Amino acid sequence: MKKQLFSMLIIAVLAIGAGASAQTPAKQGNMYLVVGSEGPGFATPKEAIMVLEKGILPTFEALLKLKKEKKIVAAGLPLGDRAIIFVMQAASNSEVDKTLRSLPAWSALKWKVTALESLSGRMAQERAILEQLKKMTMK
Repeated sequence: MKKQLFSMLIIAVLAIGAGASAQTPAKQGNMYLVVGSEGPGFATPKEAIMVLEKGILPTFEALLKLKKEKKIVAAGLPLGDRAIIFVMQAASNSEVDKTLRSLPAWSALKWKVTALESLSGRMAQERAILEQLKKMTMK
C-alpha cells in the first residue's frame, strides 16, 4: 500500500510539474488522481487472451486517446501490479465518472478518485493565511 501511495504521489507531482499548473484555472479544469486497481487475474491462457483483447488493451488505447486529447496529464502502471494510475483534468466530477464508465475495464477494476488542488491555488491560500497570522501577532 505504501508503494502504491508513493507511486500515486510521484505521478501527481510529475503531472503538475509537467505544465498542468502553468495553465490558467479556467482552461485547466479540475485535476483528479485516478487509481484503477485489483485488476483481474487469469485462470487459463484462453481467459487471459479474452481479458487482454476485450478489456485491458482497449482500455490502454482509450487512455492513450484521452492523453492525446490532453484530458489525461500523466499516466503509469506500478511495476508488478495489476493497476493503473493517472491524473485527469475534467470540468466536473460527473465528467470523470462518465469517462471512467466508458472504459472497457471499468467494471473489472476497483476505482479510487481523489480531487487535487493545484499547487498555485494552495500556495495562494497559504500565503493569505500567513498574512493573517502575521497581522494577528503584530497587534
